[in-house]
Amino acid sequence: MLLIFDCDGVLVDSEPLACQVDAEVLTALGLPYTADEITRQFVGKSMRDMIGRIEADHGCTLPDDFAERVNSALFARFETDLKPIAGVGEAIRSLPHPRCVASSSVPERIALSLRVTGLADLFGNVFSATQVARGKPAPDLFLFAAQKMGALPEECLVIEDSPAGVQAAIAAGMRVIGFTGGGHCSPGHAEQLRQTGAPVTISKMADLAITVQAYA
Repeated sequence: MLLIFDCDGVLVDSEPLACQVDAEVLTALGLPYTADEITRQFVGKSMRDMIGRIEADHGCTLPDDFAERVNSALFARFETDLKPIAGVGEAIRSLPHPRCVASSSVPERIALSLRVTGLADLFGNVFSATQVARGKPAPDLFLFAAQKMGALPEECLVIEDSPAGVQAAIAAGMRVIGFTGGGHCSPGHAEQLRQTGAPVTISKMADLAITVQAYA
């Protein structure tokens, strides 16, 4: 069984920081967003997809360097404020299965996230939505990761925190565990993940090993 981990909101508690930075940059450009609005609309989506949605919704064209502005501010915030999800390192080390990361973020952000949280040594294989044509909720990224890791879709178990990620896993023909322990998750988040296809959710990484074992 191959374990495929999302990064933001599953390995690292980055979504509150990222949503705040996104909101700040957009508001400075004359497109007022709150962090809560970014969370509801774009968590789990790639930067490319977020830009496309914002431009379509507002009938505008964002600056060519929009992604660079966001990443510059966000990476600085990560260096000082980013924390791993509580207990995630111990949980991963307790599992004997092969594993990888498949994230909507750009490779530089994933690498930084894993480095500053001390998780980089746990993952030899990291995949980004920039490597496929369509981001989550399309299945492309998870199918790409499975192919590169030499696993069939039915042999994969995805750990995801976003509805888009759960939908992507289901569309890829993979099993999925929903995770609701990130700082961005509201009280209704577990139900939202169940409604999008996650048969089981966990709220703390201490429950990951026993939940994974149930799928083995």
